[in-house]
Amino acid sequence: ICTLNPALVDEDAGETVRYLTGGVLARVNRVTQRLEPELASAWKIENAGRTIDFNLRPGLLFSDGTPFSAEDVAYTMQVLMDPNLHSPTGDSFRSGTGKGSVASALRGKYEIALTFPQPIAGLARLFDQVAILSKHSPLKERAVLGPFAIAEHQPGSHILLKRNPNYWKTDRGRRLPYLDAVRLEIQQNREIELMRFRRGQIHLISALDPDQFTELAAGGAAVRDVGPSLEGEILWFNMNPAAPIPPYRKAWFQSRNFRRAISHAIRRADLCRVVYHGHATPGIGPFSPANLFWFNRNLQPHAFDLAASQKLLAADGFRRNAQGLWDRQGHPVEFSLITSSGNRARERIAAMLQQDLAAIGIRLHIVTLDFPSLIERISRSFQYEAALLGLINVDLDPNEQMNIWLSSSATHQWNPNQKTPATPWEAEIDSLMRRQAATLDEQRRKVLFDRVQQIVWDEAPFLYLVYRDALIAVSPALRNLQPSVLRPQVLSNVDRLWLAN
Repeated sequence: ICTLNPALVDEDAGETVRYLTGGVLARVNRVTQRLEPELASAWKIENAGRTIDFNLRPGLLFSDGTPFSAEDVAYTMQVLMDPNLHSPTGDSFRSGTGKGSVASALRGKYEIALTFPQPIAGLARLFDQVAILSKHSPLKERAVLGPFAIAEHQPGSHILLKRNPNYWKTDRGRRLPYLDAVRLEIQQNREIELMRFRRGQIHLISALDPDQFTELAAGGAAVRDVGPSLEGEILWFNMNPAAPIPPYRKAWFQSRNFRRAISHAIRRADLCRVVYHGHATPGIGPFSPANLFWFNRNLQPHAFDLAASQKLLAADGFRRNAQGLWDRQGHPVEFSLITSSGNRARERIAAMLQQDLAAIGIRLHIVTLDFPSLIERISRSFQYEAALLGLINVDLDPNEQMNIWLSSSATHQWNPNQKTPATPWEAEIDSLMRRQAATLDEQRRKVLFDRVQQIVWDEAPFLYLVYRDALIAVSPALRNLQPSVLRPQVLSNVDRLWLAN
């Protein structure tokens, strides 16, 4: 279900529509990943990081001709921060307690200062997601400042966007965008989507799996590998003390040596080659190298090293014989791995993990579940031993991962909702994440989050397996495409795309 209210967007389709229609004060360039001026020509952080002062471009109009001014910015923030709305975008501006508000001070028709209760690290970048609403237009959120406006929405079929005649950007004197319309098709069947692309009825496919990429490439279609994305596959063990699994297995999972031994037994390069046909890179940590600033470049993937794996297991009292691996109490080392059914890549990864762990005497049982059942187990009943799921980063900033790393969080997957940190290293991550979130100096934040990434690499609560490449299909008729690993990958410069002929 796609919501077209930009204040309530919380899924991919809605984010794409918001990007193509919503005007923002500042935009993260999807290629360079730097923040650039948009509706605001300049800004300044004041009041120890609690206030941001925007200078707005004068004389701009919404798509329906309503003038744009500082009043619209104040109105937008009032809507986003309304606690009764529960806006996901508004939540980004709230403090760790979940409470938040904003005070708006108009300093003229085209200047506004926004003040928050607490300092917010990376405050300016958050406005990349804030589509400015019109306070005075009768069209409400349908009046937009982006390159396109919603003309038609047929749920389950398509969303038609038409050129905004009042869009403020130009190219060599010509008002953008070049295209008259963009039709976003809602595809129910990937085979039909591929067929329509081959026939020229679709100009872009924003996400292909490796098999589809290979199939289209073999048929001579124009496909592109954009490089490592922000998405990947991870494995973790259930370390929740309340989980209904045998205590001796919990003891395995809670051992750093055991987790690292498993990691060193995994052939990540083979996963990339076999499962993704080479369109992936071995996983390292919370961010892939596609995150140009925050990725810790001192880290490398855990090496495939059976000798290191066996040494770590021996240090914990595990012993190997012809029948397999046994712990110090005489229990055979075997456990189950849950993953999502119907995901071909994930099922192949699980099968290859099963072979890799057999090489060190461990029996891995694979259990595939429909997605609702999977979420129920990892979030509510905790009836699982290990899980294989996808990692999806929707933003570059580490604050977006706060809910993963804080030990008290419900989505601290391996051991959620801790009253106090269960381990010293989790306590250190808690401290580092809170410190970086309260630090305004970006370079200092980088040092703190580099340390988080180092701890995660050392302790291996998540085993990062692969980062998938961003794979797309593009019609030869579509020109000036600049694909990006950031969403929306193929439409990041939609206002400058044009069709041949």
